[in-house]
Amino acid sequence: MRLVASLLMVSVALTACSSEDDGDPQSTPQVPAQPSGDGSTGTGPTDPVLTGKPRPSASADGVRVVDTVATGLEAPWGLDFLPNGDAVVTERDSRRVLVITSGRTREIGVIDEADPREEAGLLGVAVSPDFATDSTLYFYVSTPTDNRVVRASYDGSTLGATEPILTGIPNGFIHDGGRLVFGPDGNLYVSTGETGDQDMAQDPDALGGKILRITPDGKPAPGNPDPSSPIWSTGHRNVQGLAFDSDRRLWASEFGSQAFDELNRIEKGANYGWPLFEGSGGAPDYTDPQVVWRTSDASPSGLAWADGFLWMASLRGERLWRVKVEDGVASDPTDFFVGKYGRLRTVVLAPDGNLWLTTSNRDGRGDPAEADDRILVVSPS
Repeated sequence: MRLVASLLMVSVALTACSSEDDGDPQSTPQVPAQPSGDGSTGTGPTDPVLTGKPRPSASADGVRVVDTVATGLEAPWGLDFLPNGDAVVTERDSRRVLVITSGRTREIGVIDEADPREEAGLLGVAVSPDFATDSTLYFYVSTPTDNRVVRASYDGSTLGATEPILTGIPNGFIHDGGRLVFGPDGNLYVSTGETGDQDMAQDPDALGGKILRITPDGKPAPGNPDPSSPIWSTGHRNVQGLAFDSDRRLWASEFGSQAFDELNRIEKGANYGWPLFEGSGGAPDYTDPQVVWRTSDASPSGLAWADGFLWMASLRGERLWRVKVEDGVASDPTDFFVGKYGRLRTVVLAPDGNLWLTTSNRDGRGDPAEADDRILVVSPS
């Protein structure tokens, strides 16, 4: 059975000690049935959930760092590419928006309304799919009163004033979500967290603990489960990774609490179970993850799609995971760079087919090296 995480006797501990560094072994509750590491979870031979395990081999399988395009950054969080190949980067705590051109980094603006504290601040960024005509960038911002999605024009030199398009997303010191990605349908998908208030994830009237789907103007997108609501899926704890595969399927990486982090395939209107469940088990009204990890091996943030694989950056796990996807089924989780670069926050497919991978060692929880934080260029094969 799935881990029942909403018992009164453990609910306070789950909320208080869990964040991007999840996993306090002193307060880990008993787990009724845990993944065995061989692809089973003890619920029967038909259980499809896999367990990501560290590899015993040090083989890199051709995956390697081939360049470093930026150093000395301050907790980079969001990353996306302009049509001309320049990269737009956000720094969570400094509130700066940067552009990287041919290995040179420059500041194009500061988003003053951002309120950095713990895991909150200036988070995700997404480039408009119509940037060539509208010159618009989208940001996920933690303010003193809420999390919100804003947009601003970029003229190639300076970032313009921000315009809020979706406000009132609950915020907190932890579990703020923050990832933005435009889908193949032209709509903007937004991940939110439950801010440590577990029940929010199941509250149909709260925007926290959800994945949202909105138009570029911030309205509920046509075809949403509730036409008047931006909510696309529910029952999430803290999603910080969103990626579409080549078959237009949406995937999300999600922080667990005491036992299991998750990789979920996101379906319209589906409920992913938090806080009733953590991990897998097949409850009829909830959708199971496809892969789970021990929190010590993952604590996942960014997610990207490249060459038939999902690539997942891990904070506490200090590694990059590669997960094969075939016919909508995830398999063969494989880890790279274990402990070599410290905490890894965001991974994005670059226009040249390489991956850009950011470190997050200056976020208050890492051990920064002299050049941190960095953006590494990774050849995926």
